[in-house]
Amino acid sequence: MTFTTRPTLQGTFGMVSSTHWLASQCAMGILERGGNAFDAAVTAGFVLHVVEPHLNGPGGEVPAIVATAQDPAPKVLCGQGPAPAGATIAHFRSLGMDLIPGAGPLAAAVPGAVDAWLLLLREHGTLSLAEVLEPAIGYAAAGHPLVGRVGDTVAAVRSLFEEHWPTSAQLWLRDGRPPAAGEMVTNPAYAQTLRRLVEAGQAAGADREAQIEAARRAWGTGFVADAIDRFSRLPFQDSSGRPHAGLVTGDDLAAYSATWEAPTTLDWHGYSVAKTGFWGQGPVLLETLSVLDALDDPGAYDPATAAGIHAQVEALKLAFADREAWYGDGADVPAKALLSREYARERAALIGDRASAELRPGHPDGARPRLAAHVRPGAGRRADPSDATTGEPTVQSDGVTRGDTCHVDVVDRWGNMISATPSGGWLQSSPTIPELGFPLGSRLQMFWLQEGLASSLAPGRRPRTTLSPTMVHRDGEPILACGTPGGDQQDQWQLPFLLRHLVAGQSLQQAIDAPAWHTVSLPGSFYPRDMQPGVLVVEERLDEDVRAALRSYGHDVRISDAWSLGRLCAVTRDPGTGVLAAGANPRGMQGYACGR
Repeated sequence: MTFTTRPTLQGTFGMVSSTHWLASQCAMGILERGGNAFDAAVTAGFVLHVVEPHLNGPGGEVPAIVATAQDPAPKVLCGQGPAPAGATIAHFRSLGMDLIPGAGPLAAAVPGAVDAWLLLLREHGTLSLAEVLEPAIGYAAAGHPLVGRVGDTVAAVRSLFEEHWPTSAQLWLRDGRPPAAGEMVTNPAYAQTLRRLVEAGQAAGADREAQIEAARRAWGTGFVADAIDRFSRLPFQDSSGRPHAGLVTGDDLAAYSATWEAPTTLDWHGYSVAKTGFWGQGPVLLETLSVLDALDDPGAYDPATAAGIHAQVEALKLAFADREAWYGDGADVPAKALLSREYARERAALIGDRASAELRPGHPDGARPRLAAHVRPGAGRRADPSDATTGEPTVQSDGVTRGDTCHVDVVDRWGNMISATPSGGWLQSSPTIPELGFPLGSRLQMFWLQEGLASSLAPGRRPRTTLSPTMVHRDGEPILACGTPGGDQQDQWQLPFLLRHLVAGQSLQQAIDAPAWHTVSLPGSFYPRDMQPGVLVVEERLDEDVRAALRSYGHDVRISDAWSLGRLCAVTRDPGTGVLAAGANPRGMQGYACGR
């Protein structure tokens, strides 16, 4: 019997896995009350705003992949808000900027998460808005014991809050200090925001869908939009070191609505793997799987051997190079070519027995790749101030963050399934809007301030997000939903998990617990957008012989703590037996799965 940090849960009623135990248990409570997977996911999403405010918030975004019992085909719910109407390259250049700041009002996209959760509830949920928001309102109003990493985050930006962001200091530096681990913390303003959404819904009558639509209007054109519009006009210091006003307006919120769209999929080893479109980084995982197949080497699928890790890392580097050159919203993305077998063979031919330190985008359909000047060879780069060996997202003293995110997966007894990755709107991303109890996000930092690129900034365009939920189908039925926080590492940590579970047959918890690794030999999506050529970060638990062999391949191996890389959540369903399963990440001691 293989030891795991916790059991792989099995049952037939329902399963939840998320990055915080309170969100998981609240979602499970919704299933116990007769709600479905989508009711449960919405409940978890709003609870995560309260209990993991350093990792996501209502001012952020959420992409999700959904399969219903009535229609098992995967669909993408896009809750990634676009750049506001005033967000032009010319505006940022006029401020003397060549990169969008990593924190502060200027970096905010239009908030997308709340509208997306409410759209999901309206379209596929069964319970009322009041029922699904009750747990989040309760924790925000009455308090919850805070996880220690929230206080650590506040401590890291304490001087910024005290000197420049007084509304954030008022919320998070009560009695003049950061909150301690386990301290009961409340957010009365956010509790009131949620209550007002419920009241707006109830004023619309008894019809469930009408109530949800009324709450969406209160958010997009009512009191929430009004407060955001007023506050966004105030200048606050950002990571440029100077104060600037934001660009998000009430008109931007009024013009926005979350959307449904087709996923990007890859048929692979009898499975169909579904990701978001090329406006996100999700297709990187599909490209990588396709390239590994093109190597025609079974050893390339083993994420525990040096040869397997080497092949997977080199395939990831090639896919991430294509992300830089080709991925973006509204761009002419050669999607079919990027995922074709012919292109995979071209890319696989570049993988040899030496690690590459170069950024090597391909030429799908013979097209010439275009890279931002910031990432071209020889471009002057600032040193990355974050530690490449840490698996936990880092927060600098100026508020810049990397990779802070949450995740939730749910499957119910009827066969409904969802994988969702909420993020953005972190407590350290922008000053708190006092009457609402939350800040805006900073996702605009993923755009380039250079014309003609796939991810160039333009009003109405979605930033090329790192948020990357995954769903796997077999014979047309959903069998697996998974995902992880981690910014540029999200698809990197999902790759070995999927190889272990789908190819090697490991249980969910075995695959989650196994030693993890990732490369940072790619341009970062977060400010200051730097790259560390040839660097491969591995957990200390990875066998020393494997580490030595990786160095012999030419990888610059950096050792991280034994349990530090990866934040995976996963649920499964066997369509033949109806048996459900779930696993959750032990790293950081927050992730939790529950079910029966």
